[in-house]
This record gives sequence, C-alpha cells and structure tokens, in this order.
Amino acid sequence: MKAAIIMGSTSDLAKVEPAVEILKKYGVDVKVRCLSAHRAHAALSEFMNEINNDGTEVVIAAAGMAAALPGVVASQTVLPVIGVPLSGSNLEGMDALLSIVQMPPGIPVATVAINGGKNAAHLALQIMAVSNKELRDRLWNDRKEMEEAADKANKEVMEKFGC
Repeated sequence: MKAAIIMGSTSDLAKVEPAVEILKKYGVDVKVRCLSAHRAHAALSEFMNEINNDGTEVVIAAAGMAAALPGVVASQTVLPVIGVPLSGSNLEGMDALLSIVQMPPGIPVATVAINGGKNAAHLALQIMAVSNKELRDRLWNDRKEMEEAADKANKEVMEKFGC
C-alpha cells in the first residue's frame, strides 16, 4: 500500500504529521513532500509524474490560504486526492476550505475538515481498503473498538448519575 502526502509549506508540518503517523501505523508506505503549487510547480509536477507511475493509490494534499495545491495535484492525476484545508490565515482556514471544495467538474478533490489531517488519513485508508481485504478487516476491528469505548463511556456516565 502506498500513499503520498504533499504540503504547501513547512509551516504545515505539525498539522500533517498525524496523518503520516496513522498511515504508517497501518503499514502504508508514505512519501511526504513539501511542494508549493506556486513556488515549486516544476518539482510538484515531477513528483506527480513519479507517484502516477509507482503504485501510489491515494494522495493527501494539505494547504492553507488560497489552497491551490490540492487542485493542482488533482489536475495532474486520476488517483483519488484528499484535500486538507489548513488554518493559519486571518480567515482561520475558511478560505482554504472554500478553495478546495470549489473544484471544476472533472477534477474532484475529496475534502475533510479544516486541519483534518487525521480524517484524511482514515479516508485514504478506506479508499485503499476497497481492494485490500486485510486492511478492510482491520478498519472494521478498529471501528468495533471505538464503538466499545463509546459504550463504556456512556455506561460510566449513566452510573455516575444513577440512570
């Protein structure tokens, strides 16, 4: 299993690292790059050519402000692209969110919440699980554990208040 994560700036690293950790926890080979759509377009295109031909299954692209990166990435591949809008501007990420979700027809970018790197990783895993039964089974087991933890928390609240 292979995924790529691209961020537009090193200032985005702390918001992207949780996604890298989640993917690696599941055994995904992750290529991580810092390639601005505006300042490193040639290197970005070179990297896109690489991942279009090396078995990469999904791309996560994280960017703030104008957030052109996810759209530029999507324009250079037919792989699923997950956009992560990042906060950091005066608009706290709303500018990035609106930029990423407003892609033209034919160049879709799946979009998660502002600073939603963790969910981007989980969505990437679900995409890869379509063709990987072992991963799919593991994700189901993890969901069951989440359900059990939520049930336990509910019972503790009920006991605390005697209901």
